[in-house]
Amino acid sequence: MNLSPSAKKVQRFLEERGFGHLRVVELPTSTRTAQEAAEAVGAEVGQIVKSLVFLGENGAYLFLISGKNRLDPFKAQRATGEALRRATPEEVRALTGYAIGGVPPVGHETPLPAFLDQDLLAYPLVWAAGGTPKALFSLTPEELLALTGAQVADLKEA
Repeated sequence: MNLSPSAKKVQRFLEERGFGHLRVVELPTSTRTAQEAAEAVGAEVGQIVKSLVFLGENGAYLFLISGKNRLDPFKAQRATGEALRRATPEEVRALTGYAIGGVPPVGHETPLPAFLDQDLLAYPLVWAAGGTPKALFSLTPEELLALTGAQVADLKEA
């Protein structure tokens, strides 16, 4: 298994946390968007986990959103209790260690408080970015919650 350095970092994180059965795979095609990722692995767009970073007065937050949904900024602010703005690509890289399009839900430079879109719980398996725009790994929503410590919330735009 020849993974790029960023994907290896995610795989190592999973192994260190006792989730070595989860495997990061790098595909020949882009998985940068939820649609591309779903097509690449033969999944529904809703099974793709988008990792979005937002900033507030008290720090940064990670929102794990189903690929079929858009994050509602008002629901996000209600969940965190503060005004938020989307992190810039540079801020995302500094906080997580990964570039936009490949940000995994785990293994960040700075551990971020996380919130999980409740719609992800409807799927037996979900797919998350594995550190690069071509890397992914699948896991159950329960494993995702265990790895991220995320709070489940209604986060989607109506």
